[in-house]
Amino acid sequence: MTRGICILGATGSIGKSTLDVLARHPERFRVLVLTANGRVDEMAELCRQHRPKLAVMRDPAAAQRLRERLADLPDIEVGGGEEALCAAVDYPGVQEVMAAIVGAAGLLPTLAAVRAGKKIYLANKECLVMAGELFMEEVRRHGVTLLPIDSEHNAIFQCFGDERGVRRIILTASGGPFRETPLANLAQVTPEQACAHPNWVMGRKISVDSATMMNKGLEVIEARWLFDLSVDRISVLIHPQSIIHSMVEYLDGSVLAQLGNPDMRTPIAHALAYPERIDSGVSSLDLARGPALQFQEPDLQRFPCLALAFEALAGGSAATAVLNAANEIAVQAFLDGKLPFLGIPRVVAATLEVYQPQRPADLPAVMAIDAEARIRAQQQIPLAGAA
Repeated sequence: MTRGICILGATGSIGKSTLDVLARHPERFRVLVLTANGRVDEMAELCRQHRPKLAVMRDPAAAQRLRERLADLPDIEVGGGEEALCAAVDYPGVQEVMAAIVGAAGLLPTLAAVRAGKKIYLANKECLVMAGELFMEEVRRHGVTLLPIDSEHNAIFQCFGDERGVRRIILTASGGPFRETPLANLAQVTPEQACAHPNWVMGRKISVDSATMMNKGLEVIEARWLFDLSVDRISVLIHPQSIIHSMVEYLDGSVLAQLGNPDMRTPIAHALAYPERIDSGVSSLDLARGPALQFQEPDLQRFPCLALAFEALAGGSAATAVLNAANEIAVQAFLDGKLPFLGIPRVVAATLEVYQPQRPADLPAVMAIDAEARIRAQQQIPLAGAA
């Protein structure tokens, strides 16, 4: 029998890659629910192609436009708003949820899927960055299967054996488009340059995070909760070719690595079929004809956001929630032309310094910290832009 799937964030790069894999295996999967934020044209096209039972737009105005676009398809129900988004994960027949909404917006619907007892494919790292301890407690409480989709965490999952034998995990990073750019030139970086990732096709926000290496910092925090490892057992290594997606080092000196072409369909297909294997549509890796594999330590002067993420993780769950909120505000300001590229780490560092809340006791406390951190970060933008 086919398994009913809900995709949170269907119009993003992960959502589209997931739909590509699902379409290759119609005998296994049935797309029942698609959700998005506000991209009506893209959502309408996906609905016509995949024919879900329910389509939800987080933006209510966008939902109304989608209803009009799909008026000739009355068998597709259209919903709108945050409440409809959270309810979508428990639509009749949905067994599994791809959590691919970018940023803090993905926390509530993903948590709703956990509480509904669905199998979760986690591509939204912010769930664990904002509320790692609380989120994992809910996963355990509801007996939910949680499989990682980020290429690095999926690679670690594939290589991870008995935790007692693990010395450390090594997250690899491409280094983004500015790995070798002279430091003096970073002040003039434009959004278009920051979004031009050399290896991966990603959305604008995550592309900027890759350019600052904040994305790797967020992945370090995510790994801490996914694999229950202390921060001193998580390291980062720059690997420009993006062929080795991460590694696990064992006490006996063995290092296991997962390799593959840089295509998110590989980890998506692995998680969807686990513990089996299915075709992902990704071409075979040709090591003989591919580039030489290189590695280097990350330069924290070039990538201060990575250092900030490690510091926030050491500071506790409140600090990582502040880090994420401040970064989202700073990155959007950069994309809007209101903040220089080097202003991003300045905004994050200043917000972490001026706002140090207590450890959140529950989800409302997490959301309150997130909201306040965004206000504090907005206040720092003029100062960081002038620095």
